[in-house]
Amino acid sequence: MAIDFGASEPKVQAAFALHRFGFGPRSGDIDRVAADPHGTLLAELKAGAGKISDSDLVGSGEAFREAFLFRQERKVARETQRMQKGAMAPNVTPAKSMQGGMIPLPQQIYLAEAKARYAAALNADIGLVERLVWFWSNHFCVSADKGPTRPLCGAYEREAIRPHVLGKFSDMLLAVETHPAMLLYLDNARSIGPDSIAGIRRGKGLNENLAREIMELHTLGVRTGYTQTDVTNFAKVITGWTVRPPKQDPVHGGEFWFNERMHEPGSQNVIGKTYTEDGFAQGRDVLEALAHHPATAKHIATKLATHFVADVPPQSLVDKLAKRFRDTGGDLLQVTKTLVTAPESWQTRDKLKKPGEWTVAAMRASGLALQDVRRVVNAQNMLGEPLWRPPAPKGFSDDSAAWLDGMAQRLDIANQVGRIAGNAGQEPDAMVDVALGPLASRDTRETIKRAASRPQALALLLMAPEFQRR
Repeated sequence: MAIDFGASEPKVQAAFALHRFGFGPRSGDIDRVAADPHGTLLAELKAGAGKISDSDLVGSGEAFREAFLFRQERKVARETQRMQKGAMAPNVTPAKSMQGGMIPLPQQIYLAEAKARYAAALNADIGLVERLVWFWSNHFCVSADKGPTRPLCGAYEREAIRPHVLGKFSDMLLAVETHPAMLLYLDNARSIGPDSIAGIRRGKGLNENLAREIMELHTLGVRTGYTQTDVTNFAKVITGWTVRPPKQDPVHGGEFWFNERMHEPGSQNVIGKTYTEDGFAQGRDVLEALAHHPATAKHIATKLATHFVADVPPQSLVDKLAKRFRDTGGDLLQVTKTLVTAPESWQTRDKLKKPGEWTVAAMRASGLALQDVRRVVNAQNMLGEPLWRPPAPKGFSDDSAAWLDGMAQRLDIANQVGRIAGNAGQEPDAMVDVALGPLASRDTRETIKRAASRPQALALLLMAPEFQRR
């Protein structure tokens, strides 16, 4: 039988809100949020929320150019060394960024971005907006495993996702699909219209990857009325959406570029509507239509409800979110408010946290500081959810069953956290009050109380069923 946590006493509501909609409690959080659980959640939805300001982080264009120069430098160093070896001369000294023990530049950028992302989640009051960032970043995923995309992943999230999580879906969609990281990941940077100037001269052609994933994953959803012809025509529409080559443009290389010479000329029909030739605006108009399509509202509503509430979410909740999406023209602030305030969102906790959420929740509950971000990144690798490295364009699964096989690895990490933070922490009863409060069952409290040591008690707490759930 469903439990209505929304009608429970304030401390229960607070603990539930922190786990379901945020990244879990820190010391004192349950008491603080209990003063007004719903209001505290809604208070996080304010202008500018989710943005990261860090002067040490570089934009995607600069990251792309720096990584390009790094690869060029490495190539020259290898070639020079090879030539001098052939001449029986002393080895050339590698460039500074290539000397032994140093982290390669693209990985340095990746780790700096990872640190900023984890710090934002660890320091959030509740973490609702950060959870939204993680949701949308997975919905519109790119992969660091795709060659030049690695140093762009963090900047992509900061530039295309974070500014729009409480804005219009259509604005986020345009920002995502024109971002160099997405254009490189799904190969649109190399897509050339067959009848374009470049297509005729170079004999290279169309790539449909981005067009297909926009329809199938980003907007309408699978099998929602579009045809293969629609995909092909849409792919023609977005030819010329590419990235400036840094070799040719050292100032703006790595930035978005509408290259008219690559763009397929002429009108195109996409899902029953004809879009006349209008350069970049032709693709923008198709995206706008997709953003406001009823199938998109249903697809996004279902994914949000599945992520936050249940593997099979209540249809009434999906309907409410889809209606709010349609009525507001895809206003994600209003859709999020509907999600948070809907009674269906405050039902039984049977949704398993994904590895990243659980890791951050474990650090928040234990007070573990973010020192070497590589340890967190490695933990994510071990748990099967490597940061910005999804297995496919559909992103990581939001179904609980996908993560059950990783429980042994979670236990290993829980033991590590226990060894690092357990002895410096509180008594077992106090640990439970911080991390779970009134959500902890009598069995969980008794199990933790019987632990042989504080480190073991902390590890048992992090593996408790109540802590594993959203």
